[in-house]
Amino acid sequence: MEWYEAWKKMKSYIFKIVVEEDRTNGSGRAYHAFCPALKGCHTWGYTYQEALANVHEAIELYVEDLREAGESVPVDTENGILEWSTPAVAINV
Repeated sequence: MEWYEAWKKMKSYIFKIVVEEDRTNGSGRAYHAFCPALKGCHTWGYTYQEALANVHEAIELYVEDLREAGESVPVDTENGILEWSTPAVAINV
């Protein structure tokens, strides 16, 4: 029953992100990715897919740092953070 009690306390969050085409210092193509609602949560990648994976990891680390500091995950529907009161899976297509 421990797993059930832990499951009941779980929440899911959906974060809006932005991925924009950018350039590297050598004028090669790159992509800048960020979460508008999480101040300072920016990253990049050489491809769109790499930037998407990197921003996913950056958001996970940001949330982990918040939790370790005893802070809650901000819910900001205007800037794209939604909270679900149960576990969920988000699929991007």
